Amino acid sequence: MNELPQQLANGLILGAMYGLIAIGYTMVYGIVQLINFAHGEIFMVGGFGALTVYLWMPDGFALGAAVPLMILGGIVVSVAVATAAERFAYRPLRGAPRLAPLITAIGLSIVLQQIVWMWYPDAKKDHPFPQFEGGPIDVFGASIQRGDLFVLIAAPLCMFALGLFVTKTRSGRGMQATAQDPDTAKLMGVNTDRIIVMAFAIGAAFAAIAAVAYGLKNGQVGFRMGFLMGLKAFTAAVLGGIGNIYGAMLGGIVLGVAESLATGYIGDIPGMDLFGGGAWKDVWAFTLLILVLLFRPQGLLGERVADRA
Repeated sequence: MNELPQQLANGLILGAMYGLIAIGYTMVYGIVQLINFAHGEIFMVGGFGALTVYLWMPDGFALGAAVPLMILGGIVVSVAVATAAERFAYRPLRGAPRLAPLITAIGLSIVLQQIVWMWYPDAKKDHPFPQFEGGPIDVFGASIQRGDLFVLIAAPLCMFALGLFVTKTRSGRGMQATAQDPDTAKLMGVNTDRIIVMAFAIGAAFAAIAAVAYGLKNGQVGFRMGFLMGLKAFTAAVLGGIGNIYGAMLGGIVLGVAESLATGYIGDIPGMDLFGGGAWKDVWAFTLLILVLLFRPQGLLGERVADRA
């Protein structure tokens, strides 16, 4: 029990990253009913965009001042890739059977991985990512690295800003209308194409912020990092109720905490010593998903039409 605060903190940090990425899945699905499996790679290119901005800075530039510029660089790259994918890969297939855009998304995921692997300098190995100097900070008995504080601050701020945008702005109401009935929304004067692009862009921006958090936490970025993080984020979106933006963050937090607690405690249960440790955390994460979907197929918060944007 002495380790519980630390395990909860670890899970909260990991879950906040899952939630930020999962919002991109859930926003796109809520509006165009598309599971964008390339979203993990949009997260990945955002990390490389942030790293590139840092490498262009002069030596001795303070990391605290560099992080906002890195976030901006990552967002620009992720949003550019996401909007280009929507325009040239997904929009032509909007009226096609659902299997066609799904296969296209998987193919685009592989293409983005290979582009970074081939064209980014020395991308065949993981690149070091800058780290904050100084030791960890003690918070309620948990030791939290300085880089991890970034995602704990960024995740709630992003959620608060998105909630205000969706409920208080004209574009946000257009998102809700498009999610509920795109044909009627178009008749009422809503530019549904612009709304769809906006959903892709917002999800990509959140993914880029999560990529910066990932780099600050792990000290490296690599062209493979988007696959597993994207898969976990999609799991978080389904767990919370895909199509629900608040459910995406809740699903991410639940998934992250479950992984952390399973890693720390499953091995201590008599007869379960072979199933503990980090090697089994992915297994327990998907086990949790299966159990939730067995008893609540719509996810923890369900799929509320009004929040599907």
